[in-house]
Amino acid sequence: MLPSIRSYEPRDEAAVVALWNETFPYGEPRHEPHFVIRLKRDHADDLLVVAHLGDALVGTAMGGYDGHRGWLYTVAVDPAHRRHGIGRALVRHLEGRLRACGAPKINLQVRAGNEQVIPFYEALGYRVEPHTSMGKVPQASD
Repeated sequence: MLPSIRSYEPRDEAAVVALWNETFPYGEPRHEPHFVIRLKRDHADDLLVVAHLGDALVGTAMGGYDGHRGWLYTVAVDPAHRRHGIGRALVRHLEGRLRACGAPKINLQVRAGNEQVIPFYEALGYRVEPHTSMGKVPQASD
């Protein structure tokens, strides 16, 4: 059975936080789920979606659009519900929202240590690209 997918609502927060804590290796304050949800709700909250089977929240996907590229983030499916098309449905749903924003391309990054997810994304048409990803956490002195 495929889930119903809809925009995140504040009543979803506890379930989303629990899923993300189970699914993602956090360790830095900027990745803390309550903080991430608050930031997302303040900016383009229609790009945070949740999947439900009945009353159970079983997945999430978050996206971003910078006016040039769309991004997929925090695609998570409850381990008890994996391999049933929920992740695929979430990604396709969010891709539609990003296309509606005008995104000509959608990117995603796979964390080191999570390479086993690459075949999932390849089956959805994503390809590993020869790029070097760089990041910076801005400091007050910058």
